Order: sequence, then structure tokens, then C-alpha cells
Amino acid sequence: MAESLGDARCPKQYEQLAGSRVIEHALRPFIADRRCVGIVVALHTDDQQFQSLPVSRDARVRVTSGGAVRALSVLQGLNCVSARVGSENPWVLVHDAARPMLSDEDLAALVDALPSAPHGALLGMRVNDTVKRADEQGRSHTTVARAGLWRAATPQAFRLRRLLEALAGASLGTITDEASAIEALGDTPQLISCSLLNFKVTTAADLKLAARLLTESKI
Repeated sequence: MAESLGDARCPKQYEQLAGSRVIEHALRPFIADRRCVGIVVALHTDDQQFQSLPVSRDARVRVTSGGAVRALSVLQGLNCVSARVGSENPWVLVHDAARPMLSDEDLAALVDALPSAPHGALLGMRVNDTVKRADEQGRSHTTVARAGLWRAATPQAFRLRRLLEALAGASLGTITDEASAIEALGDTPQLISCSLLNFKVTTAADLKLAARLLTESKI
């Protein structure tokens, strides 16, 4: 069984990773991209750590209180953006704080795709492995056809007003990614292939792998 990460003392986004915190690595590509004119970080109401990090002092970074579920945190962040841009309808990119391996190239590929993606776009990885469906005892009983299957990743990019509309009409507790809320409106966001390195740090093994990859990339 994989050892999970994150607790009240040290949420996984604040775990040490190659000399920085996981969330610092996650934010780095956006801070480096000058097309990113603003960054909103949704934090737990009791968070005492983010403001001590160097990334918090970037002039484009704002913070807001997160919610009990992912979609509510995203909604809080979108409301923060909406209050700043008024009637404008910019592209907004939603990224997991626990994805520290996003490359500049994958971020650029997503942003570059937006002019020809009216319904938005998201990064993802094609499923190449054989996929099994199991019963409650973990016994395989069906092989799932993998044609057309992707693993959704982040960032996911949509027009601000459309994503607000999608979340307003959704059951926030069931939303696991923004694209699913957009799809419920009948929209079909574009999938953009990204590196397998853009994985979410969930377990201790994930953290060790990310540390190794980041360390080797600096050699």
C-alpha cells in the first residue's frame, strides 16, 4: 500500500522537494512566463506557511481562502480574479499545487493552443497501458478499451465567465477537474498532450521520484 502524503502539520504542497517546497516548483513555470499577468493561490484558512515563501512576494501573486473541496477553492480563486478584471473575460488556467513537474514547454503548448480552442483546453496524457476494471475485492473482471482514453492533468484553461457558469451549475463536491464541469455544459475542451513527468505528488514514492528527477535534471 502506498504511503500517503499530507497532514494538518505539513500538507503535501509544503513538503520539501529538491531545495524548495512542492508548491514553489508548481508555481515556477507561471512566474517565469510573462504572459501570466496574475496568479491567485487558494489557501486553507489556517495556512501559516505560504507567506513565508519567496514566491509569495512576486507582485503578480494574490491569495484567497480555499474551500472544503477542490471545486470550491477554484471558485474562490475565480471570484478573486473576477473582482480584479471587472467585465473582462480573460483566459484562466487552473493548476494543482501538488504538480511540481510542469515544464515550460508544456505550459507554452497549452497557452499557444488557446486561440484555436474556443471551449478551452487541458493538458493530459494518452492512456497506453492495458486498463482493467476491478470488483470491490480488487479482482479484474473487464478489460477496458483504451482507444480515446486520456489521463487528465493540469493546467486546465478556460474563459473566466464560462468556467464560472460551469461551476455555478455543478455539484461542487463531485467535481474532480474543471473540464468535467465544462463538459456538462456541452462544451468539448481540447486535450493537449503533455509529458508524463507532469504527475501529481500524492504518495511518499511520488515525492521521492520527483526529487530524483529534479536533481538529475540539474546535473
